[in-house]
Amino acid sequence: MHTVAILAYDGMSGFESGLAAEIFGMTELSARFSAGLKRPWYSVKLCAEADELRLLGGATVRTAYGLSDLADADTLVIPSVRDVDDPVSAELVDAIKTADARGARLVSICSGAFALAAAGVLDGRKATTHWIYAEQLRQTYPGIEIDPAPLYVDNGRVLTSAGCAAGLDLCLHIVRCDHGVRVANDVARRLVISPHRAGGQAQYIETPVPEPATDGRIAAGMAWALEHLDQPITLDELAERSALSRRSYLRQFAKATGTTPIKWLIGQRVQASLELLESSDLSIEQIADRVGFESAVTYRHHFVRQIHTTPSDYRSAFTGS
Repeated sequence: MHTVAILAYDGMSGFESGLAAEIFGMTELSARFSAGLKRPWYSVKLCAEADELRLLGGATVRTAYGLSDLADADTLVIPSVRDVDDPVSAELVDAIKTADARGARLVSICSGAFALAAAGVLDGRKATTHWIYAEQLRQTYPGIEIDPAPLYVDNGRVLTSAGCAAGLDLCLHIVRCDHGVRVANDVARRLVISPHRAGGQAQYIETPVPEPATDGRIAAGMAWALEHLDQPITLDELAERSALSRRSYLRQFAKATGTTPIKWLIGQRVQASLELLESSDLSIEQIADRVGFESAVTYRHHFVRQIHTTPSDYRSAFTGS
């Protein structure tokens, strides 16, 4: 099985230690999708420097797995660090370096980026963390390109995310990359979370909870667009469907989602194409047309920008052809 090792430490919260385990620990999905999984499902290990940990709130947790198990895992998840002002322990740094030398996948959530940074694996790479810590991370590790805006950054083998809730988006993104859209959507449904929030979506939104009337209008326009992705959709049409002027629509959409209508629409078209690439024999040109891109060239351009590979290579990874 693909081993996912999650770091735990004395004083961390149950949410931090459990969010990755909740997603990667859904072993029943391996039976449901066993015939179609790209690779074996995950085996989760909670790893710590001590045998017994006290979680925030008074709970005590015992684990049989230590940093040697963390170093040997296929995927390492560092949900956070105890204190961004304290140095990362030499033992944890060594474990991360050992895993990196083996080619393991390295994942940080929230302040966990400080641990990856201390091990040097983020040097020369783009990374993110919770926006509160972004400037401190930049000053402490100037060799890293810190971007405080996105929910998560995927560098291929090294992935970082914003605050803890964004870790759910990143873990779901990993499931999607490993096993495809169908499996990731099933995980999202079980957790009752959004099946996809693009990594480039802003982690800080001006109005986290928009006014109900405005939010309903924006939602109505978005729902209509999702039902008509195979058709040309203009900004004016979206505004009209939301019963707002073009100017008001742009402003309210940004407040509600943290992005622009066109960027959102492009992202939805790309996401809609993934299942077609995985499960159909349609050509790239046919898929581009079916999800509303004006040409295969435009489709490939936006696909590479979002998925960091070509549609053909993405299809090959799932079909082996």
